[in-house]
Amino acid sequence: PGAQVSGSVDVTGQAAAVSQPQPAVTQPQPEPQREWVEVTVPAESVLGLQILTTVSSETARVEDPVEARVTRDIHVGDRVAIAAGSQVLGSVVQVDRGGKVKDRAHFAIRFHTLILPDSSRLPLTAEAVHREGPSPANKSAARIGGATIGGAILGAILGGGKGAAIGGAIGAGGGTAATMAGDREPATLTAGSIVNIRLMSPVTVTLDR
Repeated sequence: PGAQVSGSVDVTGQAAAVSQPQPAVTQPQPEPQREWVEVTVPAESVLGLQILTTVSSETARVEDPVEARVTRDIHVGDRVAIAAGSQVLGSVVQVDRGGKVKDRAHFAIRFHTLILPDSSRLPLTAEAVHREGPSPANKSAARIGGATIGGAILGAILGGGKGAAIGGAIGAGGGTAATMAGDREPATLTAGSIVNIRLMSPVTVTLDR
């Protein structure tokens, strides 16, 4: 008998190749679709803010930017709608440097934009933050009174009782002049200060379900 050839033979007598199994192709799995839910922070809610920009009535201008961050989580039901650390942007809307004798210095800030941790921005409508400087009238009274006493003592040394009266009058006038020429007392809000703002309209936030 002749030698045997392993494998299969086609009709033409040629050896047929043995087919190899092909590896299975793995189809990429689609990413799960994210679901979103909207929650609304109602009007009259109070946001605690830490001021990041120092503002002074002596240097501030209307429309100057002011930055702050939220100090505590704001919840709607069991969800955190506004997380602590979210950034809040505002601007100076009013400045009054005040007078040297009577009027207090004053400024107002209104916050208008909320920036969430995912960098999305939401419009914000809230009550303005107001700051007033100390009353210049109290300081003026102290200056005038002190100058009057000093003038009276000088008058007593120079001329007795009558001199004391004259000196007192001179001292009072000098005290008024010193007050008029003195520095204003500015209104200030320093970086790091904590303030509260009340929402005037609702804020709707989109959250990952």
